[in-house]
Amino acid sequence: MSLSGLAKFVVGFLAGIVLLLLGSAAAGLFLFSTLSATPPRPVFPEEKQQKKVTNINTKTSTVAATNSKLVSSTQVSPSPSQETQLEPGAYKARVKWESGLSMRSEANFESSKVGGVAYNQEVVVLQDSDDKQWQKVRVVETNEEGWVKAGNLEQADTPQ
Repeated sequence: MSLSGLAKFVVGFLAGIVLLLLGSAAAGLFLFSTLSATPPRPVFPEEKQQKKVTNINTKTSTVAATNSKLVSSTQVSPSPSQETQLEPGAYKARVKWESGLSMRSEANFESSKVGGVAYNQEVVVLQDSDDKQWQKVRVVETNEEGWVKAGNLEQADTPQ
């Protein structure tokens, strides 16, 4: 075996090893990226039933809204003064906490949640707790009542 034959053998052997390593690395990266991707979220039968119920409720509310428009066009709408009458000491306010607020059944953190109020949603403040740390509110749209932490509302002087 000559010196040139030995050089060809060494270069060929090293080229083969490099190609084998590069191919293995490429296959490993492909498998890793394929297996590390999160699978699609499964849809359970309970969720399918809720979607069907939601669609039925949407159709029902559309029909009800159409019917209420027909009825309201024939009836006299209440005057603004009737709609804005509040209990003595109550006032309208808006939620200024960007994440919204949790309404609780009692004026403490240990009590159960009874609902929530979204950011910039209008509420009626009914009363303050004795320690002035909590406020009892009623959501204007749903008439839900509950306690929220004080300092997260701003008085609504003008309608927005």
